[in-house]
Amino acid sequence: MITPGPIVPDGGGYRHSYEIAAPARVVHVSGQIPVAPSGTLPQGFAAQCRQAWGNLAAALAHHRMGLSDLVKVTTFLSDRAYRGENSAIRREVLGDHAPALTVIITGIYDEAWLLRSRL
Repeated sequence: MITPGPIVPDGGGYRHSYEIAAPARVVHVSGQIPVAPSGTLPQGFAAQCRQAWGNLAAALAHHRMGLSDLVKVTTFLSDRAYRGENSAIRREVLGDHAPALTVIITGIYDEAWLLRSRL
C-alpha cells in the first residue's frame, strides 16, 4: 500500500493515492450498474456486486485493459449495511490490486439497484 507522509494507514484495502507515469493511455468508464447484458437484475447484494464488477471488466476489456489497470474506483452503496460485503467482494475480484477508492452511501438512481460502481 502507498501511505504518503503523515496520513493514517488505510484499513480497507485501498491506496491513498495512485500515480500514472506518463505517457499513459487513460480510459474513463461510466458508472456500471448491476444489470446483466440480458437486462436482468440479479437478486441480492453479492450477485449485484459481482455483476457490476463483471460489467466494469467487460468495459475495460473492450479497450484491451483489465481490472489491474484500475487506478480509482468510486462505489455508491444504497445502505451502509453492505459495507463489509462490498469490501470482501472487491478484494475477491481485485486480489492484491488496490486502486484508490471512495465508497459513498447514498440514494441510488433505481431503488432496485443496491450499488453502482464508477471509475
